[in-house]
Amino acid sequence: MGKFASATLLCALLAACSASASGGGTSSPKHARIGQAAPQWTQSTASGSRLSLASLRGSPVYLNFFATWCGPCNEEAPYINDLQKLYAARGLRVIGVDELESAQKAREFVAKFHLVYPAVVDDGALQSQYNVNGLPVHVFIDRRGTVRNIIVGQLDRSEIVAALRTIL
Repeated sequence: MGKFASATLLCALLAACSASASGGGTSSPKHARIGQAAPQWTQSTASGSRLSLASLRGSPVYLNFFATWCGPCNEEAPYINDLQKLYAARGLRVIGVDELESAQKAREFVAKFHLVYPAVVDDGALQSQYNVNGLPVHVFIDRRGTVRNIIVGQLDRSEIVAALRTIL
């Protein structure tokens, strides 16, 4: 067996072991997958309280991963805020997820855009669970806690409305 074939086989074995060790079952996923239960989490909010996904069960949930330095995130914030107001009566819960920044930065973002929804301060745990590799990221979770859509990149208002309709 050549060096290339040996290296390929070794990589395949390591990947299989890694997937097996990470608990690839569907009952409590470590990573978000469309059509599966959303990974559970509890995080501190920018205001200092605690928020868990379990506390939102029964409501459609829109997780918006952002950072204060992210231009597209700043552009989206006003219309995400408007959509939270528009669909609140239908139970929508928007949660901002500030990636790898301080609570102070998250509070500044909330104040800058007069957000009516909470922002949690992610130390990287949610980033890992939801496989966030860039910003913004949009995660749509239905009332049963099932991930219905994960969209990476900037969305306009109509694109967000279309995704929200799948969980409302």
